[in-house]
Amino acid sequence: MSGSHTTDHRLGPPFARTPSPDPGGKERPMQQFAGADAVYYDSIATGLPGDVEFYLSEIRRAGSPVLELGCGTGRMLVPIALEGIDVVGLDMAPAMLDIARAKVAALPDQVRDRVEIVHGDMRDISLNRRFKLVLIPYRAFLHLMTVEDQRAALTSIHEHLEDGGRLVFDVFDPNLDMIAAHSSHIGTVLTRLADFDIPESGRKAMVWETREYDLERQVLTEYRIFEELDDQGVVAKKTYTPLELRWIYRYEMVHLLELCGFEIEALYGDFNRGSFKPGGEQVWVARAAG
Repeated sequence: MSGSHTTDHRLGPPFARTPSPDPGGKERPMQQFAGADAVYYDSIATGLPGDVEFYLSEIRRAGSPVLELGCGTGRMLVPIALEGIDVVGLDMAPAMLDIARAKVAALPDQVRDRVEIVHGDMRDISLNRRFKLVLIPYRAFLHLMTVEDQRAALTSIHEHLEDGGRLVFDVFDPNLDMIAAHSSHIGTVLTRLADFDIPESGRKAMVWETREYDLERQVLTEYRIFEELDDQGVVAKKTYTPLELRWIYRYEMVHLLELCGFEIEALYGDFNRGSFKPGGEQVWVARAAG
């Protein structure tokens, strides 16, 4: 697929997974995608500037094996394997994992054999092995909607790291002025988020978005409309997808990491290892303490 997209990354991620209630009453951190949604993902979730090279540099420093949480359609898995690193990718969305498996299947044998894809939950990882590095790219940590879920995930990650192993991940730092300006307003601004071609159908796809912010709960709700247009420009198919993300402040994250047995090595403000600045990125490197 090819196309273009524009969005304001300071407000939140350009794409994320759809929330779905847990029958047991526990919200899911890595929300499941319906098949129709998953096919759009790679054309929208193109990552953040410099994120792939940043994670690869951390992976080269650590060596094999590596665990990626929230691996989605395999955007990071393929370049990791091409670096000669053994990697396990874990995600809760079966439709997205199907796309990842297809990408991996197209790789040369010696590269394909380095990748293992697992359907699972980052709050309750059960892999019976330990890793030199765990990464959570593209703000996937924000799918954890409660403090309990955040602690469960960090504890499970700690248990799967070798002594001194590292956790590397990124989240957006909330821009409070922009959030306050949009707080409790939904539908007042509808933004064209992306447009791209779908080779399988020959149709043009357009994605529209509006947002709502709940300051009390620290929750960003994004409402997305996916439209596929026929040759006459008439909408032939429309998919509606709401999602929720819980943003987290810098010192909340410090407290959570230390509470769950991590020592903070670095907090960067971008993927070039620049200084942290409020309203930008939080790029964390933390080490599993003994």
